[in-house]
Amino acid sequence: MTLETYSTPTTAKSERNASDAQERADDCIREHEQLASRRGIWEGHWREVAERVRPNQSFFGNPQRPDGDKRNQKIYDDTAPLALSKFAAAVISMSFPATQRYHALTTHDPVLAKNANIKRYLEQVTDILFRVRYEPQANYQAQSGECVMDIGAFGTGILFIDDMIGHGIRYKSLPLAETYLAEDGHGVIDTLHRKFELSAHQAASLFGYENLPERVRQALERDRNQRFPFLHCVYPNREREGKRRDARGMAFSSAYISLEDRAMVSEGGYRVFPFATPRFETGPNETYGRSPAMKVLPTIKTLNEMKKTLIRAGQKVVDPPVMLTDDGALQAFSLRPNALNFGYVDANGRPLAMPFETRGQVQIGMDMMNAEREVINDAFFVTLFRILVQEPQITATEAMLRAQEKGQLLAPTMGRIQSELLGPQITRELDILAHSGMLPEMPPELVEAGGMVKVEYQSPLNLAQRAAAGVGMMNTLQAVAPLAQFDKRVSLLFDAVAMARELADINGVPQHTLHTDEEIAQLQGAQQQSEKMQALLAAAPVAASAAKNFAQAGALAAASPNQQAPALFPQGG
Repeated sequence: MTLETYSTPTTAKSERNASDAQERADDCIREHEQLASRRGIWEGHWREVAERVRPNQSFFGNPQRPDGDKRNQKIYDDTAPLALSKFAAAVISMSFPATQRYHALTTHDPVLAKNANIKRYLEQVTDILFRVRYEPQANYQAQSGECVMDIGAFGTGILFIDDMIGHGIRYKSLPLAETYLAEDGHGVIDTLHRKFELSAHQAASLFGYENLPERVRQALERDRNQRFPFLHCVYPNREREGKRRDARGMAFSSAYISLEDRAMVSEGGYRVFPFATPRFETGPNETYGRSPAMKVLPTIKTLNEMKKTLIRAGQKVVDPPVMLTDDGALQAFSLRPNALNFGYVDANGRPLAMPFETRGQVQIGMDMMNAEREVINDAFFVTLFRILVQEPQITATEAMLRAQEKGQLLAPTMGRIQSELLGPQITRELDILAHSGMLPEMPPELVEAGGMVKVEYQSPLNLAQRAAAGVGMMNTLQAVAPLAQFDKRVSLLFDAVAMARELADINGVPQHTLHTDEEIAQLQGAQQQSEKMQALLAAAPVAASAAKNFAQAGALAAASPNQQAPALFPQGG
């Protein structure tokens, strides 16, 4: 990505004449109808998933559902909805946890990446990114979590990174039921249509009263809460004029259309695509992703049916039917506690009414349900994280091996979510920040390189993938330890400080808690100086005693020049 080419989006009204605007509106509506017709089969799949896994998004094909209506009538077992929540927590904790810096910016050129000015500049830009992203009004944590939930349920999530003038960056997770996607020739999403409703009051505040169709204006006077359908289309600008700074010179066009009037109400553009559209996995020639819930949808359906059967069986066991004789069948028979039923015991004391025993094996049904639950939990990676929690008492090497295994298992799936969510998101954020004047001045070295930077991911997922190197170092040290006892040159083979730095990096130790090489050299010098001082202090008593003896000997020699001075140190033993 290039930092200097970013700009904020514009929603200024187009200068083209009304006939051109009407033609563009008709083209957008026509393309929207085509996109809607092509995903009809998808909506059937998504509806079944929503009804059993994510019921609050269950309005595919029925956008008029009232607020607060019950949508979980088809859920008898809660395993899948709970597994979806755990899946979202796992993705967020492994890919972009709010408690740590999970990415940094660097350059493609390894020489420039070591330049102190460039490193300092990119660290400042990264600090600004995280500060803006996690401001309370940005609402990133809530909306990114909704997006991940959609990925787990439907295979596709949509996160809108909006630039609200005067408020900063705002994040919004768009429901899949409202959005329609199209790819470019490289399989990258570059077209998004959103069909949604606004009240007359909302439309006036968003687009301006003068831009509304007459039908909506009249509703403002009668019933300002009356709702109208609108269409938002974002697509590549095929008539881009590169030298222009307005919407006609941007890479993507944006159009808001009133569907009932087929009228353009607002036009603008974006320099970069404002949506992040992560997908769990895609099939050949498919635009939308397939989710874990779609993979195990037959199992989810089976589990719900088994739960209904088990409920009926349990009711028969707890409250069984009562068998009566023909003579007593027409008489009143009370099943309430402490009831008195006369005439249902014969002369020999045998009951004439008895419960019906189905001899159903409820435990077998529960075991079968648990087997289905394990399949669902496996699909949502719940089982993987459960194993790590159930065995907390493990050694450091074992923990590193578990982290390595977890990174290998999660890398294909979460790596794609990471790249398709965070990559476009960071590009859009830099686009907004660079042209709002919030970024510091770029170093001349980076300007000469064209301002090209790249994202370096540092999430727990990436650290887990690097755990193999840590395991290798630990195993090597254990293997060569016996050899070092026989040949001291073995210990000279390894740079202990470098290995310690690598292990700290793999385990996610913050860099500011480690000493630099210069600081280590200073600490070594201070330690050596301290050792010299301690040696001098230890030798001071001996030196003082020797000086005293020399002084006494000199005094005696001066007093008796012909007398031999006594020996300072005794001879022999």
